[in-house]
Amino acid sequence: MKIGIVCYPTFGGSGVVATELGLQLSKSKYEVHFITYKQPVRLEIINSSLFFHEVNVPDYPLFHYQPYELALSSKLVDTVKKYNIELLHVHYAIPHAYAAYMTKQILQSENVNIPIVTTLHGTDITLVGKHPFYKPAVKFSINNSDFVTSVSEDLKNETKKLFNIHKEIKVIPNFVDISKYLDYKQDFDREFIAGRDEKIISHVSNFRKVKRTLDVIDIFNNIQKQVKSKLIMVGDGPDRLKCMKRCKELGIIEKVKFLGNSNQVYDILSYSDLFLLPSEIESFGLSALEAMMLKVPIISTNVGGLPEVNMEGVSGFLFDLGDIQKMSLKSIEILKDDILLKKMKEGAYNTAKKYDIKKIIPQYEEVYKLFSK
Repeated sequence: MKIGIVCYPTFGGSGVVATELGLQLSKSKYEVHFITYKQPVRLEIINSSLFFHEVNVPDYPLFHYQPYELALSSKLVDTVKKYNIELLHVHYAIPHAYAAYMTKQILQSENVNIPIVTTLHGTDITLVGKHPFYKPAVKFSINNSDFVTSVSEDLKNETKKLFNIHKEIKVIPNFVDISKYLDYKQDFDREFIAGRDEKIISHVSNFRKVKRTLDVIDIFNNIQKQVKSKLIMVGDGPDRLKCMKRCKELGIIEKVKFLGNSNQVYDILSYSDLFLLPSEIESFGLSALEAMMLKVPIISTNVGGLPEVNMEGVSGFLFDLGDIQKMSLKSIEILKDDILLKKMKEGAYNTAKKYDIKKIIPQYEEVYKLFSK
C-alpha cells in the first residue's frame, strides 16, 4: 500500500511520531511518501520504499504571508497522481487536514478518490484549533476526514467538547521504539554534562509558554540546594532567553546547560536521573515517554494526557499545575534515595514498554486496512 504522510518536519512530538511511523511502515509492506516543506529531522535515510517530496512555497510580493496550504494542496495532488498514492495520513488538523480535503476535492474532479486519515496531536485542538479565527476550519477538517485518531483519551474528549464533531475518534497513543534502548550504546561523554558525583536533571521542549520552562528552573533551583546536580535544557523557543535570565538572577547559570535543538536527545536522557515536565498543556507527553524508555523517572503536572502516560508512584509522580514546592520536595526525595531512584527507573522503563512501537503500529495498520483496495 502506498501512503502519503503530511506532518511538520520539526523537533516537535507530532513530527517525531509521524516520521517514526513512516520509517517503521517502510520496513514492511508499505511505500511511504513524506510531503512537507523540508525533510523531517528524524528522516535520515531515504530508500526504495521511503520518499521525501518538498513543498515549495513561491515568494510573491502580493502575499504578506505565503499561502502554504495552497502550495501543499497542489503538491499533494501532483504526488498522489505521479506515485499512485492510495491514502493520505495527515498529522494536525490545521493546516494539513484542511489542505488534504482540498486535495481530495481536486482529485475527485478527475475521478480519483483519496481517503484521508487525520491524527490529532494537541496544539491543533487545544491552542490553535479553539481560536475563533480557526475553529470553523478545524471542525470542518475533522468532520470531512475519512478517519480520525487522537494520541490520548483526554485529547479525544477535549476535541468532542470544543467542537461539534460527528466523526468517531479512535485513540491510538504515541509510541517509542524500545529496540533503540535495547541496542543503545552510550558514546556520549557524561563528563561534558556533569561530574561523577552529580545527579542529572533534564527537560526537553520547544520552550513555549505552555511548557512552563521557568517552573523547571525554579524546581531545579530548589533541588540543587540539597542535591549536587546539573540541569540540562534541550530545545529552543521563545522562553529560552527568559530561562537563561532567571538562572543568572538565581546565581545558578553555571549549573544549567542550554543545548538548543539536538539530535542527541537519547544520549542526554540515557545519563539523566530525573525528567521535569511541569507543562500547562500536554495532550500526551512524548518527551516524557522517551525519557521513561531510557529509565528516567518523571516529575510532571497532572494535566491533559500526562496521567495516561506517567503512572503515579510507578514511572514518576503527578502534581497540580504550578505546585513548584511539592515537585521540588518529591524530586529531592527521589534523588537522595538511591534505592527509590533505582525502583522508579525500572518502573519508568516497564511503563514505557506498554507503548512500544511494535504494539502501536498494528493499530494504525488496522485503520489503513479499512481503505485498502
